[in-house]
Amino acid sequence: MKGTAILFQENQKVTMIEEIEHCVYEELKAQSGDEHCKCKLNNKIVDFGPVSPVFWHENEVDWDYGY
Repeated sequence: MKGTAILFQENQKVTMIEEIEHCVYEELKAQSGDEHCKCKLNNKIVDFGPVSPVFWHENEVDWDYGY
């Protein structure tokens, strides 16, 4: 199942990671509150720094809706 992970970072940024497997989201969620939240995307390790909380949105986000 694919969807979008929503990461809230300390610097008031919100990062959306689209088209990821739910297992990658679970990996990110487990690291919520840690100093380094990391995952593998496109065969590269990405460090998002500290994130909290982490949310999941199944399927694609409809950006035309007004997010």
